[in-house]
Amino acid sequence: MNHDKETESTPKPVLVIAGPTASGKTATALLLCQALDGEIVSADSMQIYRGMDIGTAKATKQEQNLIRHHLLDIREPGEPYSVAQYKKDATIAIYDIFSRGKQPVLCGGTGQYLSAVIEGISFFPHPPNHSLRARLMERSERLGIEQMLSELAVVDPESAAKLAPGDRKRIIRALEIYYQTGMTIGQQNQLSRQKGPDFDFRIFGLSHDRAILYERINQRVGQMIDAGLIDEVRQLLARGLDPASTCLQAIGYKEVLPYLAGDKSLESVADDIRQASRRYAKRQMTWLKKITNIYWLKNHSPEENTKNILKNI
Repeated sequence: MNHDKETESTPKPVLVIAGPTASGKTATALLLCQALDGEIVSADSMQIYRGMDIGTAKATKQEQNLIRHHLLDIREPGEPYSVAQYKKDATIAIYDIFSRGKQPVLCGGTGQYLSAVIEGISFFPHPPNHSLRARLMERSERLGIEQMLSELAVVDPESAAKLAPGDRKRIIRALEIYYQTGMTIGQQNQLSRQKGPDFDFRIFGLSHDRAILYERINQRVGQMIDAGLIDEVRQLLARGLDPASTCLQAIGYKEVLPYLAGDKSLESVADDIRQASRRYAKRQMTWLKKITNIYWLKNHSPEENTKNILKNI
């Protein structure tokens, strides 16, 4: 699908509301959409799954009725979904919103999803070459993974410098991509950014002082447990999902599994979720600080955020 003409004619930028977990993104995006006749495109890798509502802090049914949301509940838990597929789906959703004269608001905290859209990354299809991978695995077992890392250092020194012998899977994958395509991962990443983004963006980052953010996280975890998080995890397991599946490894879900197995108390599980959420928030902030053209809003309520955004678009 060629959108070149549409890109030129999109009348306004896509607004982006980013920030760490519990920073107030959803509430701010909802108010913004009410003010601008907008619709929300979710950028959350766990909110795509049906039946994962409480632990992902998904917009409630009332909020979804108030403002149309895109890319929520588009997969069954356990179904695969890639960043490349997200980029495709989000781009289609944004064009659809523009085509109806409305304002797209991209909202979420999954760094890879936001990067894919904001940077306009093109993904090259690289289906795994199973016979090549099997040969590389066999050689790594015969010669040792250190030898494979040395081999990677010859053809792709950049990737090799980032990997240690413990990263067997990634060493094999980097060699597989090089032998399959003749290009290193770095060269492909460079090529993937050449086209550039499909839209203009105005990016707003919501943040709070650490103590305030941690208090917000603590409150949210308590609310999630009160709202029925334990039953939500129980229902996912009842569907026959493997506890090791991606969705059950999400924060707020994997911590509940030991409680359901009778190995931990509810209080201990709540502490584990709070701690994992705090660590995740730190990682999200590290990623967000790399964005050069982000406009920061600190320690504000959703109403104050909305007023500031409306003044700065």
